[in-house]
Amino acid sequence: MRILYIDIDTLRPDHLGCYGYQRNTSPNIDALAARGVRFTRTYVSDAPCLPSRTALFTGRPGIQTGVVNHGGRMADIRPQGPERAFNNVRGSFRSWMQSLASAGLHTCTISPFATRHAAWHFLDGFREWHDTGRMGHERADEIAPMALDWIRRNARRDGWFLHVNFWDPHTPYRTPLEYGNPFEDVAAPNWLTEEILERHRRSYGPHSARDLFEFGPYDTEKWPRVPAEIASLADFKKWIDGYDTGIRYADDHVGLLLNALADEGVLDETVIIVSSDHGENQGELNVYGDHQTADHHTCNIPLIVGGPGLMEGRVDHDLHYHLDLAPTIAEMAGAEPAESWEGRSFLPALTEGRTCGRQSLVISQGAWALQRSVIFDRWLLMRTYDPGLKDFPEVMLFNLQDDPHETRDRAGEHTSIVAQGTALIEFWVADQMKKSGSAEDPFWAVMREGGPLHTRGQFERYAARLRETGREDCIARMGQGRT
Repeated sequence: MRILYIDIDTLRPDHLGCYGYQRNTSPNIDALAARGVRFTRTYVSDAPCLPSRTALFTGRPGIQTGVVNHGGRMADIRPQGPERAFNNVRGSFRSWMQSLASAGLHTCTISPFATRHAAWHFLDGFREWHDTGRMGHERADEIAPMALDWIRRNARRDGWFLHVNFWDPHTPYRTPLEYGNPFEDVAAPNWLTEEILERHRRSYGPHSARDLFEFGPYDTEKWPRVPAEIASLADFKKWIDGYDTGIRYADDHVGLLLNALADEGVLDETVIIVSSDHGENQGELNVYGDHQTADHHTCNIPLIVGGPGLMEGRVDHDLHYHLDLAPTIAEMAGAEPAESWEGRSFLPALTEGRTCGRQSLVISQGAWALQRSVIFDRWLLMRTYDPGLKDFPEVMLFNLQDDPHETRDRAGEHTSIVAQGTALIEFWVADQMKKSGSAEDPFWAVMREGGPLHTRGQFERYAARLRETGREDCIARMGQGRT
């Protein structure tokens, strides 16, 4: 068995043609989707980057492993305790890659992720690791040559899993200027209106309309593909152009990998997966170009799986966690899932078109805010415990069917739906804590440390920025959720 997992950081599905986007961002990925299975409602259990990939590669959500933040104690997996074995690779907590390796697959990753996040647990089970060396600031043209070389040397051997990690859609947008702007004459998404933008500009938060670069404006000389702030709909178009150009640039290099497999005569014999570690808010909830929330756009990811013996051209609308991928691929490869894995295999959805989804999903954010949310039916209920210096109430409710960009909070109109969603979160937390082996909810540990890493200790700095920009009235509101 040959498996190529193309992991494109910060890729939201609705900016891909195969998910209905009007811009031609992804011709190679679209072609893969046409001959594979495309999943529309796959969500990461934990966002952003470190919690997400930890959950996927361990098969366990952050509430179980403890990894919910980007720093502090809750950025490392909890010790297993006295049950930890001398050779820990075959126990109940073995990783996804260890399971595949134990089944005979040669596992390789081409990614700087472990170094970027000091996430050495990510490497558990990989037999080969190539660090591309720029801590996640790589362009696709710096990563693809390593992957192409590996494919040329290894593609024809049987029994491998190759993880290739592209970063181009992640801010700051850095596609080479000579690549041009493929979308210069194509309109941006029209959900953002002048009225919504003006509301955003009167409000506050890291990566908000007036503070695109964490807590202030972007340096446009250093990063010419971005505006300093979103002051107009023209600025919004420039911002979206930068994101979409990054996607198209990554897609070009996806095409190179596919061509290399074809040149080696194994393209039709290889299972190919395209996905991401999380999505990206592009103005939703006044977060532009970052992944700071437990909402639809940060946590919904593309998932496309195709290959020999799998269905072609199918679209699956069931609810799945991204960590369901681990037991699915393990089953496909004849590997044993670990007892601790929370994921459920959806292999019958790939081979027979059967329904394998869940009734609801609880999704979490712990690095830019502390939020737990639940997706059920058409609803997204968001519970905010620490807003991370953003303008969020404790409870928000959105109808994703009618309002996919989360512009209208319906919590005050549907108290029974709020109660239902709140109960789903509380039951989920209670169940997960039983499985965690710890009496400590990692969210409360983050709170005791001072809050999410990226906003911890930033109140006075950001309050000064708000005063400088005439938003003094925001400081009191921000202080109610101070970190």
